[in-house]
Amino acid sequence: MKPTLFVLAAGMGSRYGGLKQLDGLGPSGETIMDYSIYDAVKSGFGKLVFVIRKSFEKEFVDKVASKYNKHIPVEIVFQELDNLPEGFTVSPDRVKPWGTNHAVLMGKDVINEPFAVINADDFYGRDGFATLAKFLTDLEGSRNHYCMVGYRLCNTLSESGSVARGVCASDDKGFLTTVTERTHIERKDGKIQYKEGENEWHELEENTPVSMNMWGFTPEYFQYSEDFFVDFLKKNQDNLKSEYFIPLMVDHLIKNKTADVKILDTTSKWFGVTYAEDRQSVVDKLQGLADSGEYPTPLWK
Repeated sequence: MKPTLFVLAAGMGSRYGGLKQLDGLGPSGETIMDYSIYDAVKSGFGKLVFVIRKSFEKEFVDKVASKYNKHIPVEIVFQELDNLPEGFTVSPDRVKPWGTNHAVLMGKDVINEPFAVINADDFYGRDGFATLAKFLTDLEGSRNHYCMVGYRLCNTLSESGSVARGVCASDDKGFLTTVTERTHIERKDGKIQYKEGENEWHELEENTPVSMNMWGFTPEYFQYSEDFFVDFLKKNQDNLKSEYFIPLMVDHLIKNKTADVKILDTTSKWFGVTYAEDRQSVVDKLQGLADSGEYPTPLWK
């Protein structure tokens, strides 16, 4: 059975100011997500699942999902604030979504095979998808063995300013032990450094693995996530800004020795539009990939 690609796209409407403004960055107006899905199909993924908000379903189907249907089966699920376990209700003052692992939970009724999770608006590169597809294909029938594609920090920086990254630590066998969010990383004086406090800088090694939210799981992850979401809500329901993130769930499973998470190395270079100034750089990189023959133009026919 081929693995499934689960794309977190529920934030697209708000981040892009409506789907009509989905940015065409490729030579023929392709979005970054177009490239991810093209790479996933080429790498052997067998199904595509999007999690979106119900409010832009029709527009999403018409403008986004319809172009993939003849290349790979597509399903759509919905993330809404009131999709909570029995006994919990949403505060009328809450507007912030419940976070990435809440979004993942929405796939539990349509995913029964090993699956990958990615962001809709990050360029991950072909090697990242190929590495992930191989790991997930080999997982069929096993449980509690997950993975995260660890991008080399030097391949994820922005030329326009600092970035936030989940800096990963591993044991001597390459299994994830912790993910530490560093909110201000940049190249400074020729070295990659992160800022802590007002002006305390610490150097990071160029090839330090970082999380770009590219994960691989097997279906029992949904049940673990449902169970832990109840505990999360008991502690955080009244905090209007609290979010149930994937690293929070993964950290819980690692600490409890319920599951292990292999860090997969990739040579792919991540890029995205972190700053408005990044846009032209992304356009130039995608044009370069098309010129070199790595991607056809147009991407989808």
